[in-house]
Amino acid sequence: MADIRPFCAIRPQASEADKIAALPYDVYNRKEAKEEVRRNPLSFLKIDRPETQFSDDTDMYAPQVYRQAEATLWKMLEDGHFCQDTESCYYIYELSSGEHTQTGLAACAAVDDYLNHVIKRHENTKPEKEEDRIRHVLACQAQTGPIFLAHRPQERLKHILDTKKKGSAPVYDFVSQDGIRHRVWIIYEETIIEKIRQIYADMDSIYIADGHHRAACAVKAALRKRQETVHMTGKEPFNSFLCVLFPSDELRILDYNRVVKDLNGCTPEELLEKAEKYFTVQKAPGQVKPQEKGSFGLYVNGGWYRLRIREACKNTDPVDGLDVSLLQNFLLDPVLGIKKPGEDKRITFVGGIRGLTELERLADAFGGAAFSLYPTSMEELMRTADAGRLMPPKSTWFEPKLRSGLFIHRI
Repeated sequence: MADIRPFCAIRPQASEADKIAALPYDVYNRKEAKEEVRRNPLSFLKIDRPETQFSDDTDMYAPQVYRQAEATLWKMLEDGHFCQDTESCYYIYELSSGEHTQTGLAACAAVDDYLNHVIKRHENTKPEKEEDRIRHVLACQAQTGPIFLAHRPQERLKHILDTKKKGSAPVYDFVSQDGIRHRVWIIYEETIIEKIRQIYADMDSIYIADGHHRAACAVKAALRKRQETVHMTGKEPFNSFLCVLFPSDELRILDYNRVVKDLNGCTPEELLEKAEKYFTVQKAPGQVKPQEKGSFGLYVNGGWYRLRIREACKNTDPVDGLDVSLLQNFLLDPVLGIKKPGEDKRITFVGGIRGLTELERLADAFGGAAFSLYPTSMEELMRTADAGRLMPPKSTWFEPKLRSGLFIHRI
């Protein structure tokens, strides 16, 4: 039983939504974030990445940096860049790119649903990254970036959201710099809110698609605030976290590719020879973008090769059968020596949105090898989470990305 709650969002004025809305904080490195804030002074990145307002030699984890995030947020509200709804609402958030459209519901999910595994994760988190966002949430007393959640399709819910979209004008309708169209509608009618809340109450599983660190830090910040609260009811704002929920059949996962910076002492010919133990290897005339599960592209020494996992190496296990696991277990680890891909500095991960030419560029620059993969599916993600298992690092890349700054949850 999932508890998905309406809330009173702090959100941009309609005339400034396109300027304020920003990609998630972890999409940028420090230099890129600072350049984006310089280019667009209203960008929400100056709150999500407050170190952009300091000199480059300032420790980005210094106390004054988090205080600056708090000051900037509430100053923007005071100056009228943001407004706050006075009644609890749900918010429809639609993202469109080309022929692809996905429609989600911005709301707040109960912290206890994360703790009791109604909300399921599929990735591990790093304590140091969690601590940064915990400090950010507690400094701002607000959650500023939504967690991207998914659930299995619900026709009743889809009908309600589609009817609302057709029957009223959006409060936001803009195209971001990357060509994504963002539209938002507000659901304030109590009867509709109750219907939606009941639909979610009938769900026994919701999945974190993207934002595992944001979810973990929201929960841990709530646990800290619980320790400070004498008479807790469970309805306090900090007992829920900001999210956008999408039906799984509308989501798009792109490939998440790998570049290894050296060949672990192998020549390109030796790499190909060793790969043949577990894969069929075929020279390709050009770039290889895998079209089915179990196939891979390998770029090395200026050429592309098509790899296919041998039948004997296939696996029906929810995790070991993933393409990212097959590549890791039969090539990256035994041949290239990548034992812990989440920690090894010799490997870098490249989202499919950046294309195969970027893989070539990086592999050539490092003198290493690049691997293109077939995307992990939503069904594989949900099957892994249902089994209580975790995927290898960097298994999924969702596009389009949710924007931060469109909805803020005051805790």
